[in-house]
Amino acid sequence: MNIRAKILGGAGSSDKAVLQSKSPKGIRVDSLDSLIEREESRISHNRLEDRHRLLDEKVLIKRGSATHDVDLINLSGGGAMVGGNVHLALWDKVELQLGENGTVECVVRWVRDDRFGLEFAHETRIDCGADEQAALLREVIRRSFPDLEFEADVQPQTQHSGPDGRSERRHPLVWSGVLHHDYESTTVRLRNISATGAMIDCPALLTLGSEPLLELGQDLSVSATVAWVVGDQAGLRFGSSFDLRDLARSRPNLTPAHWDPPSYLESSGNASPWGEHWGRMSLGELRQELEGFLKR
Repeated sequence: MNIRAKILGGAGSSDKAVLQSKSPKGIRVDSLDSLIEREESRISHNRLEDRHRLLDEKVLIKRGSATHDVDLINLSGGGAMVGGNVHLALWDKVELQLGENGTVECVVRWVRDDRFGLEFAHETRIDCGADEQAALLREVIRRSFPDLEFEADVQPQTQHSGPDGRSERRHPLVWSGVLHHDYESTTVRLRNISATGAMIDCPALLTLGSEPLLELGQDLSVSATVAWVVGDQAGLRFGSSFDLRDLARSRPNLTPAHWDPPSYLESSGNASPWGEHWGRMSLGELRQELEGFLKR
């Protein structure tokens, strides 16, 4: 087009613009999300699915006094799949160490070549001395289960006994809490807790180094820092020492009678090895044990 004719008018001029407007590429004035081009489309549920499938994640497995490096392949739903050059047999008890305050007891549910399916112990592990734990559990029962009756048919336990004569059978209690983080509040399950930190099951994504507030009950909360995150498990480091006796102010739940394992554990049924033959007490048995009614 003749620019002179366009400016001065006359023959040859037209109503066409001097500079032709270009069609917007990927942008529509009626759509705000068209302003940002994404390299790939969003995949539905990737927040919940992909985080359980892990790559190049190394963790420690402890069996007895031996510790082994293994690959962590999957971690969710109260279990894990690991792989490595380690000898484990079906129903072996091991400890899976994920990080700071991140030790969880497991049992081997299946073995295939160099891969192993692990199921987590169901109850909340309380990391303290035997006497301190006994005093705490006694107070929990007094506060949260005051109407619990003794079980008349409980037989004395001659196995699982510790050096002080107290039974080493497992308690059946699970503590939960609410984690306030990133303008959200998420119900979490305590896998273990100590004076310095805790390991939690958390369905929400947590930011490493963030400082959430863990609320364990009415007027009972503790500030923490997220020390590590693997799958839906996270390690919390408390800002100050936590008095474990305060757990008695928070009512726990009982371990489930049935457990639906995640698909990668390939369980053939709902039966769990964390039952009576693994030394778990009922709540009635626990009360009798703590009150000294069992004959030794």
